[in-house]
Amino acid sequence: MVLVLDDAHWADPESLGWLAAFAPRAEQLPLLVVVAYRPDELPDHADAFRRLPGRAGGRPLDLEPLSAAAVARLARVTLGTAPDDAFCRECWAVTAGNPFETVELLAKVRDRGVTPTESAAHLLRDLAAAVKGSGLVARLERLGTSTVRLAWACAVLGTEIPPALAAAVAGLGHEEAADAVDALRGARVLTGVETLEFVHPLIATAVYRAVPAGFRVALHGQAAWCVTDAGLGPSAAARHLLETHPEGDTWTVGRLRAAAEETLRAGAPDAARSYLARALREPPPAEDRAAVLYELGRASLLTEPATTVNHLRAALDEPVSDPGLRQNIVYRLSQVLAHSDRLAEATDTLAREIRATGDARVRLRMVAEQFMWDAFRADEPDHPARSRRLARLADRLQGRDLTERYIIGLRTWDAVQRGEPARVALRHAERALAGGLRWAEPDRGFEVPVLVALAFMYADRPGRTEELFAAGIADYERRGWRGGHLSFAYTLLGYLRYRRGRLVEAEELAGAGLRLAERVGSGTPAHWYAVGTLVEVLLARGRVDEAARTAADHSFGAPFPAAVVFPDAQTVYGQLLLAQGLHQLAADELGAAGRRLEPRGIRNPAWCPWRLHLARAESRDDPERAAATALEAVARARQFGAPSAIGQALRVAAEVTPGPDRVRRLAEAVGHLERSPAAYELACALVALGAELRRTGRPGAAAEALHRGLDTAAQCGADALAGTAQRGTGRRGTAPPAAAHRAERRP
Repeated sequence: MVLVLDDAHWADPESLGWLAAFAPRAEQLPLLVVVAYRPDELPDHADAFRRLPGRAGGRPLDLEPLSAAAVARLARVTLGTAPDDAFCRECWAVTAGNPFETVELLAKVRDRGVTPTESAAHLLRDLAAAVKGSGLVARLERLGTSTVRLAWACAVLGTEIPPALAAAVAGLGHEEAADAVDALRGARVLTGVETLEFVHPLIATAVYRAVPAGFRVALHGQAAWCVTDAGLGPSAAARHLLETHPEGDTWTVGRLRAAAEETLRAGAPDAARSYLARALREPPPAEDRAAVLYELGRASLLTEPATTVNHLRAALDEPVSDPGLRQNIVYRLSQVLAHSDRLAEATDTLAREIRATGDARVRLRMVAEQFMWDAFRADEPDHPARSRRLARLADRLQGRDLTERYIIGLRTWDAVQRGEPARVALRHAERALAGGLRWAEPDRGFEVPVLVALAFMYADRPGRTEELFAAGIADYERRGWRGGHLSFAYTLLGYLRYRRGRLVEAEELAGAGLRLAERVGSGTPAHWYAVGTLVEVLLARGRVDEAARTAADHSFGAPFPAAVVFPDAQTVYGQLLLAQGLHQLAADELGAAGRRLEPRGIRNPAWCPWRLHLARAESRDDPERAAATALEAVARARQFGAPSAIGQALRVAAEVTPGPDRVRRLAEAVGHLERSPAAYELACALVALGAELRRTGRPGAAAEALHRGLDTAAQCGADALAGTAQRGTGRRGTAPPAAAHRAERRP
């Protein structure tokens, strides 16, 4: 498929932003994207678009002017007679090979009956001057006032212009407008009958720039009224209202708000923000100001979190007579505060509103929101008490509405973190999903549906998680949510692929999530999620130096975020230190992670295996302590019951515990991991088992385990682990390419 986009330099900011975000993905599709634009006319808002050439498979091709020979050929085709060489050379000289100017000049030569010989060549410069710039404007003015006004109206309206609409904007009667259209067609300014178009975009630009500034503003205002009267919708009017001056007009505010709502539904939040920002400058009536600020905050949300906080706080400071509006402002403000790593402020904002409301259902929803943000607070004062309250409340609810299902979903996540049996977490997850949990509910956050989806991943049912993520990401795309929302989705999908052992895909998705997170802002939870996931994937692939550079480049280290993120940032940092051979520093960080998580009741090694990494860090200097740490993790993994968690814990316990039980534990680990989707962990266990069997004098069994470990590691993209297994087997060369390709294509 070929997608051709012409005149991209005239595109609005939202369209250019979409194109800049979409173009890198085309590299993975059977799609050729061809974009034509004038580099010197790109607007100021096109920075992301400017960076595309040379990236993501892009190849910039500069178009050269027409050669003298090409101009001569055009002249012969257009004029129908054989122009002499001197005439053709002069055509080329006066147009500099510009295709548009050449075609227009030759059309004028033909229409005026100029003989194409050297003796007439001196006429070409005057004819060419009338084609562009001031010459075109002067030629237009000679056609009369009514014709000029119609041309100006068409320039303001843009493309595909109904003649009646152009006449209305220009203030002309039917016959007068028809005469003006005929004159403009004859002058090769306009073309078309049912709808009018400029003969060339350069003519449209020249005419638009020729409209006096004050008159241009007035024409845009008139156009807004006329397109509304023509039934073309609020978005068509809003485009013109953006070009007008603020006058405190309530009709203008209403049109802009309606257009913002329309574009939000269509998945264009950037356009909605521009309309609402303009409505705010109008300004709106005092009684509507809070609503406009709320709508602006809703449109911005996780794309510009700091700005959104300001809008929503300003909305709360306004006199708000509608209780429903005030509640929605509070919900949105708490969400954006949380995603700005200001969890305490988010929960305090909700707590104040909970005390003030007398509506039981409203209070229940606010309690649900408070439960959610408390669950993400690293400094929550009494997590066990909240967990008990949440369990009591969720067990009483039936899931009758979204609020009840969100509370049940939070109970699901709490069960996962605390390490309750996986079957308990899955039972609550199914209850939460029974009535529907969309990721892009207009007046809800996306966090609970994501947490419910992840519960299936931790319980070794990643296929269900993949289904829920696919539906959620599609919902984001339809709504145009390409900031923090999409960053979280890509990052967590990458983390899911990591846990399934699909490391190549995991790295690509985590990288995409990080690029989106950087637009939201460094230090936000989205950024911590993305960097942590990418570092963990790079470590699994054996690229320790690259992981360290990634961490350093993104300030991934202490102080760690106030929000609970996963993978846990401090634990991942401890893994990085351990991979670098800094055992004591790793033990310090991992021990600190445990002291932070344990009081909060977060005990599940499937969610955060800090104990397993701590055991590895301790094993060099204190093997007895390391063994006790690892065996505690095994006990907790058995309590949760997911085979992947049990297998990983057993493998680490075997590695840090010397003695005759090592082979037994590794064999048991392999058995559990074979029943799980954790291919990378299976590869680790097989390689460890093979090495231990070889060390204890069982070469046949060792060779079988190492060969299986090598093949599995190669399929996962775990290059360093595959190298270790290969050296153990005595194989030469690298793993077969087919194995790596299978891992990348695996569904």
